[in-house]
Amino acid sequence: MLSLEAGNHVDRIRRIVQYGMDNPEVSAAVTLSWTRCINDYGLDPESKRLPPVLTQTELLERRERSRILLAEARQEMNILYQQLADPELAVVLVHTDGSILHMVAAASLEHNLSMLGLRPGAVWSEEQAGTNGMGTCLVVAEPIAIQQNDHFFSSHIRLTCSAVPIKDQHGDVIAVLDVTSRSALLQQHSLVLIGMTARMIENRLLDATCQKAHAIHFHSRPESIYTVHEGKLMVDGDGTIVAANHSALFQLGFASMAELRASRFDDIFQSSLETILQRSLQSSFHPVPIYRAGASSRFFAIAQHPPMAMSAAGPELHGATPRGIVIPAAAAPLRGKAAADLAAASELELGDAGLREQFALASRVIARRVPVLLYGETGSGKEVFARALHDQGARRDGPFVAVNCASLPESLIESELFGYRAGAFTGAQRQGRKGKILQADNGTLFLDEIGDMPLALQARLLRVLDERKVTPLGSETCISVELQLISASHRNMAELVRRGLFREDLYYRLNGVEVRLPALRDRADKRELIHSLLQEEAGAPLRLSPQAEAILMSYPWPGNLRQLRHILRTMVVLCDGDTLGLQHIPASLSEAAVNAPEPPAAVPAMIAPPAPAAPESLPADAASMTMMDALNPLQVTERATLIQLLDTYRWNISNVAKALGISRNTLYRKLHRLCIPLSSQSEQDGVAAGRQGP
Repeated sequence: MLSLEAGNHVDRIRRIVQYGMDNPEVSAAVTLSWTRCINDYGLDPESKRLPPVLTQTELLERRERSRILLAEARQEMNILYQQLADPELAVVLVHTDGSILHMVAAASLEHNLSMLGLRPGAVWSEEQAGTNGMGTCLVVAEPIAIQQNDHFFSSHIRLTCSAVPIKDQHGDVIAVLDVTSRSALLQQHSLVLIGMTARMIENRLLDATCQKAHAIHFHSRPESIYTVHEGKLMVDGDGTIVAANHSALFQLGFASMAELRASRFDDIFQSSLETILQRSLQSSFHPVPIYRAGASSRFFAIAQHPPMAMSAAGPELHGATPRGIVIPAAAAPLRGKAAADLAAASELELGDAGLREQFALASRVIARRVPVLLYGETGSGKEVFARALHDQGARRDGPFVAVNCASLPESLIESELFGYRAGAFTGAQRQGRKGKILQADNGTLFLDEIGDMPLALQARLLRVLDERKVTPLGSETCISVELQLISASHRNMAELVRRGLFREDLYYRLNGVEVRLPALRDRADKRELIHSLLQEEAGAPLRLSPQAEAILMSYPWPGNLRQLRHILRTMVVLCDGDTLGLQHIPASLSEAAVNAPEPPAAVPAMIAPPAPAAPESLPADAASMTMMDALNPLQVTERATLIQLLDTYRWNISNVAKALGISRNTLYRKLHRLCIPLSSQSEQDGVAAGRQGP
């Protein structure tokens, strides 16, 4: 017998389909899907059947046919899962027949979802599973969000799905990327992020399937090249366009992919393929201007030759490695450079999958000479991360030069960076000095705490990055320089730009890709790190008592790895035996770990840090606008929805988390990320409301 909620759901579907009733809460796409389910497929919304599941042989056969797609999608799915930062969701890749090829989800959620039939091999086509994100997206071939009560079968109404089609170079749907969650709040605002991931997968597929073609990357803004927004053309040696991505189609104004592929490169641009290849080589593969044929519109482009040699990707990938992409250590047998990559990564983490993904992402763009901007709390290991990137990159044989912009007096930063000639100013060395930028020639320059660089020097740095030339103080001679730039900050750079404290053009020049380093308290390998650093500091076998280890594991570590190393060093000095116990732990550390309340979880690694709270002197509306400026439109909508829900439950965190079907820590992460402060008064009100009930 159906529950009251399930019975109402079934009656609602039958009324709308049978009588064609308009319901403002049901979209036209969902209504059409319900109609197909009943009239075309003969499905009964009252049925409790699970989707059919492929045999192991059938699933392996599907995966073998989709091996290149799987190889290119896996890493992007892992990154998307990290970006969404919610243990209550699963990222799913679906074959064109509706069968699930691959899933990324927490182990606990994966078990619960499997009870609903959501697991690899299950067929979630609309014909088999009714209205759902994956199956309905395959039918409409467009991005779609299916919220809880939009599902056809009542057994699925606790799920929310957002799905986006993945298309090949011909514009045909070859798969669906879906995010399914038990939370109603997140997915309805996540289609844009899922769509960007789908476009990244499509771009990677172009590289993997068109290895003999020249890749032409272009955009009207040079900083958008090598991002998800770039246009990409794959061109044969004779100038014939063999493939393109959807951004290229849109930017060039073609109505269809077939129309674009019927053109030649020199039909579209005022340049031959040979000319743009030569210009890209001469510019060291920095964007060069190129004009549209028969028009004055200008683009910037980088042209690349086909890869001359591609190493086998190993049994797990099955396909070729995209040009310039480092294979993660777990994805392929280690040989040559891959072994060096793993050695560099092993210095960073001892089992933290999120940090490993960040390293793979940064390695991929470093290989394309794209600037990297690291975000991380003080002491989280930004310089170690940057050095590891250098050690596995193409410039590993060159110097690694680090500059902390916050530690140098403002009067010395200019001479430290750009150098000076002999006698340039009083107190200068007689022979002059080679600045840090020139010291990093043919290597890597790491600018730590870049947000503290004075505005006057930001303009000079931007010019150096654009022209690849340095003029030392007191000199009129420009010196050419080639380097890889990695910058880092613990501050919100976008907020600094908004407040006029950092140049917008330099920010976009530095921000080729953003990489987030997790705080020590959030790392999955915290226990292994503690033991590894302890052995480094001790220089001999030394162990922790269970009580001491528990204190170190529970402490929030505001100073991150730097603080941990200092504490361990002190403990080693105080220890006379082979075991560190409670008596060796500083009293302040022990008290803080024992008395500290349960902290909100930190900002997820791939999510930008929230903007600082607005000054208290601002009126409420202005303060809200100040915080909102740092949020994108999706986050603004999600923030408003969450505040409305908080008001409904009188800001009681436990009740709101229960209503959303998520944990309190997950809710705290959302509040932190969306700049929703919990004042002491609101928390007290929430506690009081919790005693009285919502």
